Amino acid sequence: MNCSKRCLIRIFSFGIFALAVLIARNFALMDEAEKSRLALAGSYQGAVEQLADACRNINETLEKQLYANSPDMQKNLAVKLYEQASAAKAALARLPLEKQQLDNTYKFLSQIGNYSLSVSKKLDGDSTVSAQDYENISKLYDFSQQLSQDMWELENSVMSGEIDLRDTKLQMGQSETPSMTDGFSDFEESFDDYPSLIYDGPFSDNIMEKKPKMTSGAAEVTEKQALERCSIALNMSTGDLSRSVEVGGRMPGWCFSNESGSVSCEVTSSGGYISYFLKGRTVGEEKLSREQALQSARKFLDYLGILSMKTTYYDIADGVMTINYAYSDLGTCVYTDLVKVSVAMDSGEIVGYDARGFLVNHTKRTYPKKLFSKLRAQEKVSPQLQITGSQLCVIPTDSLGEKLCYEFRCKAKNGRNVLVYINAETGEEQQILLLVETPTGTLTA
Repeated sequence: MNCSKRCLIRIFSFGIFALAVLIARNFALMDEAEKSRLALAGSYQGAVEQLADACRNINETLEKQLYANSPDMQKNLAVKLYEQASAAKAALARLPLEKQQLDNTYKFLSQIGNYSLSVSKKLDGDSTVSAQDYENISKLYDFSQQLSQDMWELENSVMSGEIDLRDTKLQMGQSETPSMTDGFSDFEESFDDYPSLIYDGPFSDNIMEKKPKMTSGAAEVTEKQALERCSIALNMSTGDLSRSVEVGGRMPGWCFSNESGSVSCEVTSSGGYISYFLKGRTVGEEKLSREQALQSARKFLDYLGILSMKTTYYDIADGVMTINYAYSDLGTCVYTDLVKVSVAMDSGEIVGYDARGFLVNHTKRTYPKKLFSKLRAQEKVSPQLQITGSQLCVIPTDSLGEKLCYEFRCKAKNGRNVLVYINAETGEEQQILLLVETPTGTLTA
């Protein structure tokens, strides 16, 4: 009896052990499966974001083509359009979608790529964009707007969790929740009639790869001197700025902050310039008018000794007005020399400041005496646009240089505000910007 009991205990123990091993193994397999599902979902989410970005870029480039009026600009945009269409197709191929259900979407993206190549080849032969070409671009643009909107909605559904990319039934079309294929349905159906781009102010994303001009050769300051300048700019005691971190890179210096980390300010070691600061706090009910907030920002720039700055754009979000300033060089608007100031509209306190673009680019400039005629430059603007204003300006180039241009502020037939830049030395069409404006964002004259 004892032996039998002992045997039963052993059998029971071995059974429990085997069951525990089996459960542990199942948990491990489930964990691996969940990790695989999460990794796959992450890949799908990245593809959705890339697809939405590519479609948005296609839409903007096609609109720019409507307003471009020179072979060189059209050719540059055509090459860019081909690259963007290829990027959209590559992202689309990564998604768990049945290709046969998206024939029209693939066809549209392929047609954009092929058409852009044909335009580029035509312009290689010193030809010009014909009225028929403009009509085709206009039709493609109309469809691209629909696709861009659909992809924006799809991206939002994925980011909000409405579409769960971990659901393996998505690939089989069996999920009861909204699927990715649904995001393309409106666009696919729109092909029954198919024929046989918060803008943040002009050039606000300034070039930061260059060696800063203002700090180059400037006198060195000590950490203590930098702290004193920081406290003056922030209107805080040096004792409240208890932490400092040494900053490297192209603009070395120190970053000072308070104990909670809600305030941070960076000062360059060469010249002791305030490059930026942020004050994190909850902003209460707006009490200042836009004019009063603009006055507060202007007074702060005067206080820091940054003069001759022109307001180019401002935007209001969460009770904070952020104003973009460009340097005015005897009437020439220098967009590369950029300063941003953020004002809390409950009290007028300056809660943000960024002068890195200004420190990188600001220098004494000389301009050519002989310029391309402004009247002739105006003739270079597309007849699709109505010119509403103009000024001489300096804009950055992709090659980290600068160009002196005539800026023509224009209005398209659909109401879109467009900025066209004509090179003031050569008369060539240099750049086109589309203004995406909101009720809280204002581009100033």
